[in-house]
Amino acid sequence: MTSAPHGNAPLIAVAHGSRDPRATATVEALLDGVRRARPGLDVRAAYLDHAPPSLPRALSGLDEAVVLPLLLTAAYHSRVDIPAALREASARAPRLRAVCGPTLGPHPLLVRALERRLTEAGVGIGDPETAVVLVSAGSSDGRANATIAAVARAWARERPWWSVTAAYASAAAPRPREEVERLILAGAPRVVVAPYLLAPGHFADAVRRDALDAGAHAVGGVLGAAPELVTLLLERHAQAVRAARQAA
Repeated sequence: MTSAPHGNAPLIAVAHGSRDPRATATVEALLDGVRRARPGLDVRAAYLDHAPPSLPRALSGLDEAVVLPLLLTAAYHSRVDIPAALREASARAPRLRAVCGPTLGPHPLLVRALERRLTEAGVGIGDPETAVVLVSAGSSDGRANATIAAVARAWARERPWWSVTAAYASAAAPRPREEVERLILAGAPRVVVAPYLLAPGHFADAVRRDALDAGAHAVGGVLGAAPELVTLLLERHAQAVRAARQAA
């Protein structure tokens, strides 16, 4: 990498990838929103697994790029997998000027998107009679799980909810069902679940099913192509360009 990319450098959004076609469709819908918000910007998707194209393939033919992890927390994929794929691409094209930005979260815009999805599910935002369970996919990286817990605490301070607590669909405790049941036993008048998930798929389906079975009043939709995420991707793109220029 010889210099920083320009402000209009192509945006390559790298998602985890899924065998569920709904996930890929959701990523493409989100990126379509970015294209509409920033006409003329080359916006491309790449996937770490299960779906094409790979990051090296998405970068093929480009002289510069801003690579953005389409991930909600920093963990193994953002710390190891994406940098490794970017090194592979750079080895194939030594003149490529590419920088990697931070993950989408944590960020206040993601909380606004969560509130959008809860509103769509009929939940009054900040209702003091409502306990919110913020559910992420979960990670073997304790730092990622701690980030989700911190987001929940910050959200609880910002709004007069009955409470906001974290749960994890895998790899960590508590699980969504357990947390919903605990809150009901603790006397929460109403319990709702806010999935901190980007796209539909196995985790989103399981979270909805288990939360409702446990007695949750409502479950919000996945973040998907929420306009807050469009804004956030463009903010991360600009942030990555500025950081590269300062480091050059």
